[in-house]
Amino acid sequence: MLQPKINAEQKARYYRLGYWTDKTLRDCWEEAAKTYCDREYLTDSRGHRCTYGDIDRDASKLASFLVSQGIGKGDIVTCQIPVWSEFAVVAMACFKVGAVVNPLSVTHEARDLRYFLQLHRPSLFVCPTFFRGRDFEQQIISIKAELPPSMGLLLLDCEKPKQSDAPTLCEVLETFSPLETLPEQGSADDVAVLLCTSGSTGASKGAMLTHNNIIFAEREFNRELRLTKDDVMFMPSPLNHATGFQHGLIAAMLMGSRVVLQQRFIVEEAIDLMNQEKCTYSMGATTFIYDILRTLEQTGKTLEHLRFYLCGGAPVPGCMVQRAWTYGIKLCEVYGSTESTPHVFVPPEQALALNGTVSGRPVHGVEVKVLGPDGREVPPGQEGEECSRGPNVFVGYTNGDPSACTLDDDGWFHSGDLCVKDERGYLRITGRIKDIIIRGGENLNANQLDENLSLCPEIEEHAVVGMPDDRLGERICAYVTLKPGVTGFSHQALLDRLRKEEIPKWQWPERLEIVDALPKTDSGKIKKYVLKQQIASQLKAEKQLS
Repeated sequence: MLQPKINAEQKARYYRLGYWTDKTLRDCWEEAAKTYCDREYLTDSRGHRCTYGDIDRDASKLASFLVSQGIGKGDIVTCQIPVWSEFAVVAMACFKVGAVVNPLSVTHEARDLRYFLQLHRPSLFVCPTFFRGRDFEQQIISIKAELPPSMGLLLLDCEKPKQSDAPTLCEVLETFSPLETLPEQGSADDVAVLLCTSGSTGASKGAMLTHNNIIFAEREFNRELRLTKDDVMFMPSPLNHATGFQHGLIAAMLMGSRVVLQQRFIVEEAIDLMNQEKCTYSMGATTFIYDILRTLEQTGKTLEHLRFYLCGGAPVPGCMVQRAWTYGIKLCEVYGSTESTPHVFVPPEQALALNGTVSGRPVHGVEVKVLGPDGREVPPGQEGEECSRGPNVFVGYTNGDPSACTLDDDGWFHSGDLCVKDERGYLRITGRIKDIIIRGGENLNANQLDENLSLCPEIEEHAVVGMPDDRLGERICAYVTLKPGVTGFSHQALLDRLRKEEIPKWQWPERLEIVDALPKTDSGKIKKYVLKQQIASQLKAEKQLS
């Protein structure tokens, strides 16, 4: 049973100011599907073009199937779906019956799947039969005995036929009629979506977001950016992320606009797709725009319709803002997290003037304060921890981890990130308190990566740190000492061990440094900051020699 943590005083305030209403995501979808029935809603890079009516018809048939399986209000549907149009069908079907959508990354393999499915105990799991050389059907079947017996399975047989007797979405759409009567739904303050995040402490978690959280965040996102139904969003991010799911699918739906999805970010194809579909704006990790600008410079191509790009996951330097503007693109930094979706941003009309000097200002309706080590607010110009409170802020985690209590009783989310706020209220993110590595816009828990290294019997001590990278922001570097007598241990040997232990590839160190000893404090704590300085200096020296 999901138990959202909502501050009663703030809740009353949000309703009084109109930030929250009684409207749910189902209400928003039904209104959009009716108003914009024949208008194109999404295009994916497989060539699928779907109107609001197309998605609604298929979602309604899938909703009939869900009802036949006893799935309804408050039940969790976990899905592991690529950036395909079918994702929208599954999400809208869940909203129709009041189920909670829990999307997972397609990079999750058996180990991660087992963890999340045991944690959330969904009523249904949805995945492809096959995708990018991986047999997803066999993967879920191989661990099914360890999962709740009541969990159903639905397959997407887009790339290969199914091997088991589990139903497929195609079979459902051929067999079931659209749901005639929508079942009773819950409150707009109920949990609508569980977005999984590595967070900064402990194990991975499911961040609970209500209908009101998501509707407010995306309504204000659209309003602040002065978007209309005629704008077209290019979305290169996975749909299990807040970026792809909320700022892609939901933001477009609230306006009746269109979103263009790319299954896998291949930069030249992305540029061609944006031109072909006349995309007016985009949002994603700094990695994407870094590759786009480099390719525009190398090929002489242009982006004919793109007005601005919203960039998160790493600071945006002024030189990159200027590079983007040579192609008529206003590059705008945004800042936020799964728990508090980008709530600080650089308005496009101010991008050139601010020129990368700040991360932005808070979105209307969101409060931001900066706390010093003593927990008190610090004056403008002084560094401290960034905390946000607002109608967009999540309502708690699902794993009950006491170390994950970053949402206090007054509704403030303590980000663990360091920032400075100026007299105007603009923020500049300067670093972080929490031990994470931000790789291509992904928050990787360094503590979790450290634990993975303990699976290698050759390693005595270990520490994982982020090493600077122009394209991804940071990459993963592992410092280790070896047990006495161990010789010939290599980076490849480490990766072979992690593969054997079913550690997903996105958690593998990209560099291994074998040292005689790790730097420590008097109390025995490893000085990770020294290792970060060390690898940064080493990379700089190597770059100068190359």
